[in-house]
Amino acid sequence: MKKYGLFIFIAFIFAFSCASEKSSVPQNMATIGTGDDEIPVVVVQGTPYEMGFQLGKQLGVNVEKCIGGYLKFAYKYPQVFSEEILDEAWATLAPFVDERIKEEMRGLADGSGFALESLQRAHAIPGIADFACSGVAVWGKATADGHLYQIRNLDFVMQAQLQDYPVIVVYKPKDGVPHTMATFAGYIGSHSGMNAKGIVLGEKGQSPNSEAPFNLNGVHFSFLFRQMLYDANTLDEAVKMVEEAPLIKRYFFYIGDGKPETMGAVKFYVSTPDSVKLHKWTDNAPDDSSVPGVLPNCIYYTMDNDAAYNNLTTNKGTFNAEKMIALSREVADKGGNLVNIVYDGTGLRMWIAYAEKNQDASTRNYVPFNFSEYIEN
Repeated sequence: MKKYGLFIFIAFIFAFSCASEKSSVPQNMATIGTGDDEIPVVVVQGTPYEMGFQLGKQLGVNVEKCIGGYLKFAYKYPQVFSEEILDEAWATLAPFVDERIKEEMRGLADGSGFALESLQRAHAIPGIADFACSGVAVWGKATADGHLYQIRNLDFVMQAQLQDYPVIVVYKPKDGVPHTMATFAGYIGSHSGMNAKGIVLGEKGQSPNSEAPFNLNGVHFSFLFRQMLYDANTLDEAVKMVEEAPLIKRYFFYIGDGKPETMGAVKFYVSTPDSVKLHKWTDNAPDDSSVPGVLPNCIYYTMDNDAAYNNLTTNKGTFNAEKMIALSREVADKGGNLVNIVYDGTGLRMWIAYAEKNQDASTRNYVPFNFSEYIEN
């Protein structure tokens, strides 16, 4: 299992921690799935502050359980994740964070009663740490129905018990594009997401431990993705936002557009410590040396690129949600696969699997979620 940066150390931290309490679904909150696969769904609307406040009110004590518990265990190792270190990281990142996200975080703190400073510290952790993941997008002639399908596997330590606090948030902003994220109670950065224009986002961390401490004078992808979900109407607009952003660290980004008139996907490699800081590949790109082979109507980079290439070659022209779920399972990191999402960016649907106790997300049911139903109401 390949992990990068200080998330190796996080795994060590949480391996010795006790399991947190299971999340309780607040009364009257909508859910999808059943039993251990149940996922709360929260719909918020209005200004950023109003949406944050509504989210905090509905999630209630689960914000403190999820985010507070996460920080509590991290603080046992102050040489890595002390309040001072996280405050400094947030202070460096904050000038590059969209004001809408800051306002939402303030509303989340007021609505949940959980301290704003603690939310800021928790949202700074991804900046000084890293994780390994997988991403694939197929579209058009590569699929059975001509839709864009995209995989986002989040490979992260399960010992932190974040999977006990799953939530799907549907944002219906007063200004901006409606969007949705499968996330954790109280985390409003975007590790992945989809908006009502069919823009789908995913990433893979690639920063080696040898490059720590990382230069944080720029926008972290989790905040950039929220901006893109708010503002991007087309693939070209989303790509331009990446190209113009002051990026940090090393990541692969996967950006898809499911609309038939602008359908396609782009893979970026962000490599800010290098002289060439951004690489961009579309499908079938002859200069894409990051993978064992390139294919038309497809981009990918996963935890097992050989397996991904073989699967993509074998199933070309026949991909649907079921086959993308099978591919998601196949390339998932074993023993650290926290949440997996398969997107249909054309039909505005998702299939979501969270880890359960010590069971990887890839072994769980992928629960269907129809985003289009929520934005039509």
